Amino acid sequence: MENFSAIVEQVSAILWGWPMIILLLGTHLYLTVILKFPQRKIFKAIRLSVVKDKSGSGDVSQFGALATSLAATIGTGNIVGVATAVALGGPGAVFWCWITGVFGIATKYSEGLLAIKYRVKTADGTMLGGPMYALEKGLKMKWMAILFCIFTAVAAFGIGNTVQANSIALLINETYSISPYITGLVLSFATALVILFGVKGIARVCGTLVPFMAFFYIIGCLIILYVNKAYVLQALDLIVDSAFSAKAAGGGFVGTTIMMAARFGIARGLFSNESGLGSAPIVAAAAQTRNPVRQALVSSTGTFWDTVIVCALTGLVLVSSVIAHPDIDHTQGAALTKAAFSKIPYVGSIILTVGIVTFAFSTILGWSYYGEKAVEYLGGKKLIIYYRLFWIAAVFVGSVLNLALVWGIADSMNALMAIPNLIALLLLSRVLVKETNKYLWSGNIDDEDPECV
Repeated sequence: MENFSAIVEQVSAILWGWPMIILLLGTHLYLTVILKFPQRKIFKAIRLSVVKDKSGSGDVSQFGALATSLAATIGTGNIVGVATAVALGGPGAVFWCWITGVFGIATKYSEGLLAIKYRVKTADGTMLGGPMYALEKGLKMKWMAILFCIFTAVAAFGIGNTVQANSIALLINETYSISPYITGLVLSFATALVILFGVKGIARVCGTLVPFMAFFYIIGCLIILYVNKAYVLQALDLIVDSAFSAKAAGGGFVGTTIMMAARFGIARGLFSNESGLGSAPIVAAAAQTRNPVRQALVSSTGTFWDTVIVCALTGLVLVSSVIAHPDIDHTQGAALTKAAFSKIPYVGSIILTVGIVTFAFSTILGWSYYGEKAVEYLGGKKLIIYYRLFWIAAVFVGSVLNLALVWGIADSMNALMAIPNLIALLLLSRVLVKETNKYLWSGNIDDEDPECV
């Protein structure tokens, strides 16, 4: 097992080396420039996300698609994932995580646009889309579409299922001494109640759960920052300095290399916001929208909320807490998170528990849809019921087994998913520019595209 762990770590290190960092950040920057900084429209995008587009066709509302996407992205990556990045890459990892989110808005926008542009309608009226359809229809590369779906189906059981279930079970066991077997059974039952109703059931639950859990968690972070107010500016300074200087350390931290800070910050940023991963456009394709750009804008807000706001708050909370309390163990992600939230008198552990449970459970729901559509692309609709049953069983397995290796495997699968998706984004960049100029920069955002409606 130790040898296998070493192999997984080596593979993850190779996949998340400089080539992937350059490809990922390069794509973010390239799309930002050629699309004329769609980040400028983020507040308009937020307004569009809460307005139902009745003239468009689709399976769920734009907000329902966004909520499902956010449910999948706002998970343990925002809490334990950011803490792990800080533990392994130092305070500078927070900066790179945040940068991945800022420029990743353009990539998430582009993914949403292609999802609508190349989506298909089945005989029963269901909308299907995502990178596999962009690869097949836009680039005639069905073989790469198949590879993407295989990577997605495998990654889903790591990033979207067992990792999340394990985080919930461990936290509840450590906090309330409840057996992981009991937690696993409850989680499996709750998951079954939702996913057996398909995307509409998932979107309905996520539309209620996501706003609650995000608001609850942000309030908790703001309370900690108020308690640590004397150290917040120092934490900000340390985060920025550590991102660009191998010698930067202090406040209880040990110095790390720039490469380590960038690697873990970007890796956890992608794990958190999934910009460039290719998962979110799978549900974006189901949205009711009148043209590709409207849904692209709505999709882009997912990265804004997830990384620019939630992950940034988490990182600031963790770094300021270590500076304020140098005795905190910052070498272990979970321990660092627990110690930081314990500084809130009486309710700190409750906020952390509710945050992780709701974040992780919603991720299980969102990723069940991603994996389901990947399997459907590979083998047809007949496989869906078997996939759902297997997914429910995996929730229980993830709750009761030690899954330390899964984090490394999840990072590797994320990279393998991202590669074909990023290739599609780059090779279809002319389509992205054309559609963006037609609807966004020409003031035609309310126009209907006959292929969408």
